[in-house]
Amino acid sequence: MPTRSLTIKEEAYQALKTKKKKGESFTDVILRLAENTGSARKLLEMMDELHSPNLADDIEVASKKFRKNFKTRNVKL
Repeated sequence: MPTRSLTIKEEAYQALKTKKKKGESFTDVILRLAENTGSARKLLEMMDELHSPNLADDIEVASKKFRKNFKTRNVKL
């Protein structure tokens, strides 16, 4: 398979390196990221990366706080 050399900024290299999974080459990473743009698979991967064991609890606490502080106004039309 033919290859090409690319020049990228250090910031781009570091960003790409953080997306690299064990056993993946940089080519694999680029293809994976390019292939999944805008897809449901990409969304699931992002959610997996952002997963927090306390996420549901944090959302519930924030929701309760919002409802408690929510005020309605009487507006005459």
